Amino acid sequence: MNNVELEQNLKKYAQLITNVDVNVQKGQTIVLYASVTQKHLANLITAEAYALGAADVILEWNDIETTRQFLLNATEERIGKVFEYEKEKWQFLADQRVSRISLISDDPNALADVPSKRIAAYQAAQGLAKRPIMQVTTNNDISWLVVAAADLKWAELVFPELTGNDAVDALWKAIFKTTLVDQPDPIAAWKNKIADLSHHADWLNQQAFSALHYQAPGTDLTVGLPDGHIWVAADSDDAAGNTFVANIPTEEVFTAPDNRRIDGTVTSTKPLSYGGTIIEGIHLAFENGKVIKAAAERGEEVLLHLLQTDDGAKSLGEISLVPDDSPISQSNTIFFNTLFDENASDHMALGEAYPFTIKDGSSMSPAELQKFGMNVSQTHVDFMMGSNQMNIDGIKADGSSLPVFRDGNWAK
Repeated sequence: MNNVELEQNLKKYAQLITNVDVNVQKGQTIVLYASVTQKHLANLITAEAYALGAADVILEWNDIETTRQFLLNATEERIGKVFEYEKEKWQFLADQRVSRISLISDDPNALADVPSKRIAAYQAAQGLAKRPIMQVTTNNDISWLVVAAADLKWAELVFPELTGNDAVDALWKAIFKTTLVDQPDPIAAWKNKIADLSHHADWLNQQAFSALHYQAPGTDLTVGLPDGHIWVAADSDDAAGNTFVANIPTEEVFTAPDNRRIDGTVTSTKPLSYGGTIIEGIHLAFENGKVIKAAAERGEEVLLHLLQTDDGAKSLGEISLVPDDSPISQSNTIFFNTLFDENASDHMALGEAYPFTIKDGSSMSPAELQKFGMNVSQTHVDFMMGSNQMNIDGIKADGSSLPVFRDGNWAK
């Protein structure tokens, strides 16, 4: 991919991000989170957002090496502290109902040499401080989007046989392919993708299953579903009625489990990048909705700290169905990035449930949500557990069942 082609694709990407995915409206304030290494793409996104009538585009820059040095050298007391002005900023942005674009590109292994205890303290403090903005995000009060950009360290991890610009070029090609930017009309292609995913969500909603039973090597898990649960596909509506797509790429249809009715065991099938470290070979045992035993072949200490974040971190807030024949899965590429890897595999999330995945949930308080078995937490971490050996049955209230997945793909 030469420089001219790259620039053309980056402009198409910026247009897709602003026109369809976060769906910028006139007069909106947009907050764009980006690494300092992604200035050019951030500038393109900013220009497109203003062209669509945005009132403000606020850039929140981050630098993973600065974060790493802070975590390695600051006192434990400082790591667990968030300044008041930062808390006030998150509350202000939540009150203003800004739209959010998170552009992720960091090395998944960037914090591998930081003690897990320090990462956990930092994550807990940041999660608590950002609670206001995360509440309006998970409630779909605002439009929000997570997308990715190619960066050197991440690219060399995904494509270890390549180095330097060759690796970055390969990762950009993979991003453009999976986000449909390589299509002649990406916006039209996304409308077709949304329609296909909505078809599966509609069928699941018609069935009104009471539970799902997952079976695969290392997994035998029954997950209850709340009364009034809603299966959601690619697109959602914010509180103002604007349609947006929260993740690109996306291949999933998802809902919330009943966090009181989760029993059995589950084993992860792909690496999880969390807190700048990689966790592999996750094994979880559930009883009455709670993790009673946890282990991992790599990164176990980080996993155990994650489960201690709060009481909700020990249960599930999301279950998501992704067919094995999805384009990302069939690429046979491990991205070491949840945004991509979760769209190559069925996945589940420890922590917070999305209120909009239950009838009238967006108008409920956390206490009201909990009465329906909706999980409440300050964290939400997806892990991948699907494969071409996964079979899933939907169980109805009368005990009858229907096949949902067979050999990793939709049964219908």
